[in-house]
Amino acid sequence: MAADSVAQLTDSLAKTGVVEVELSYKGQGRKLDDAKSVSDMVKEIQEFDDLQALRLEGNTVGVEAAKAIAKALETKSMFKRCYWSDMFTGRLRSEIPAALNSLGDAVMLAGARLTVLDLSDNAFGPDGVKGIEKLLKSTACYTLQELRLNNCGMGIGGGKILAASLIQCHKKSSAEGTPLGLKVFVAGRNRLENDAATALAQAFQLMGSLEEVHMPQNGINHPGVTALAKAMQHNSALRILNLNDNTFTEKGAIAMAQALKHLRNIQVINFGDCLVRPAGAIAIAEAVSEGLPILRELNLSFGEITEDAALAVARAVKGRDKLEKLDLNGNSLGEDGCKTLKDAMEAMKMGQLLGSLSDDEGEPDDDDDVDDEDDEEEDDDVDEEEIEEEEEEEEEEEEEEESTGIKVSTPSSVSRPPDVSSFLSFPSPDKLLKLGAKRAMLIEEQVDVSDPTKTAEAFLKIASVYKEENNDVKNAVLDSIDALLKKAFSTPSFQGYSFVSSLLVLLGLLKSEDKVKPVLVVPGHLNALEHVVRQDYFPKENVAVLQAFLSRNNKALDSCGNARNSLQSTLQRVRCEG
Repeated sequence: MAADSVAQLTDSLAKTGVVEVELSYKGQGRKLDDAKSVSDMVKEIQEFDDLQALRLEGNTVGVEAAKAIAKALETKSMFKRCYWSDMFTGRLRSEIPAALNSLGDAVMLAGARLTVLDLSDNAFGPDGVKGIEKLLKSTACYTLQELRLNNCGMGIGGGKILAASLIQCHKKSSAEGTPLGLKVFVAGRNRLENDAATALAQAFQLMGSLEEVHMPQNGINHPGVTALAKAMQHNSALRILNLNDNTFTEKGAIAMAQALKHLRNIQVINFGDCLVRPAGAIAIAEAVSEGLPILRELNLSFGEITEDAALAVARAVKGRDKLEKLDLNGNSLGEDGCKTLKDAMEAMKMGQLLGSLSDDEGEPDDDDDVDDEDDEEEDDDVDEEEIEEEEEEEEEEEEEEESTGIKVSTPSSVSRPPDVSSFLSFPSPDKLLKLGAKRAMLIEEQVDVSDPTKTAEAFLKIASVYKEENNDVKNAVLDSIDALLKKAFSTPSFQGYSFVSSLLVLLGLLKSEDKVKPVLVVPGHLNALEHVVRQDYFPKENVAVLQAFLSRNNKALDSCGNARNSLQSTLQRVRCEG
């Protein structure tokens, strides 16, 4: 009898089966220019009953191709998930909004209710955000749970449009009794800065549903950080907060510490490279000691934290059985401070949880003590040209507010004109262009080319702003890189193999004993490298090394399909010619 029951259950499960709901063209490297190039794709979409997810990552989609795909989506009412990252490589920026508009219109016409919208690694700028503005405000996004816009170059203007759209969506969906409950928000490397961060904070506070927030490398200073901190207090379900590589200073860190006291579900806090400083670290330590019962990871690396502050953090995590990692690397502990911290963690039987301290900066000199007032004085040093640009932006924003009917308040602050140090800290195309005609020389003077690792880091920062469709930016990037590497490779003490090794480590293609954190690889890195390997100054013996590592399967390069293929072809050609 038991055997019969098992057989019946097995037969029932076999009949039920697992319904395939996703159609994927991920990473196929297709160049989709027109309707003909997507005819097979369109047919498959049309014939796919109850389609719920479509993956277009790693292809390049033109306007006409997008229209054809959109036409096929118009009847897919069950559609939920758009995996559309890295799908405009090599396209003109002016093409992207039209393509996005077509796809968005189709989703709305179908009556679909989205849960995931992923447009990461599409360098579409503010205009690209306008391309999804109508979609974000529509009923299709009332159910949105994940919004991923990492590395899209939105800038301040795009960030404000995004914030206004989310606020409008929440307002309209709430009126229908189904308020927008976004859970995951990802917008790293978008140059949002304080104004856009503050605008988005208003949307976050309104929703109050976030579980993950990832906004690393956005040039956000303490006014924007403080606004985000206030918003996070209203998102009690928050589990992951990643604001890596922004500039908190003590004011922002203390504000964020206050927010943490309201977040008992937080599991991962990444404030690495955020300059939290001793007072900020102590405030965060206090928040940790008072709550955060399920904290798994705490990253306060590279924050100018001193020994006493680091020990306060260590004491705060005592007895946390869920903790998996405490990262205090790259701070200002000194040799004795590092030993004291390690001993303290060992005494609490948590030594294995402490990350490496190999990049410690040593004890700070008295002259290095810089407070927030100094930072604010620097922020006030603005020239007339920057003010005029800010006024122009404000006029554009007023027009946007008139069209949307939503007022997004932002702090009346402007940032100082970019210099080489500012550019290398937070790279952006605008900052590179504003360095002027002498930018290559200025960068060359700033970087220590006797150090292969520092040279590799500088190369990647410059290359990260590469724009194939913008000749001014493209030429500025390549000229700057040529000047830097010509000087490096012509320096007798410069070690070319060490440079290539550092480059591979930073790109995540080669493991390092020092546990160096790789950068987020973008197509610009590979496009610039393709240019470099063709130059006379680049040693041909290094080409084979690069080719060997780039030919391996590596997730770090998944978002750069076309750029990767093009680089591999060039490496093969250069090697054969050599």
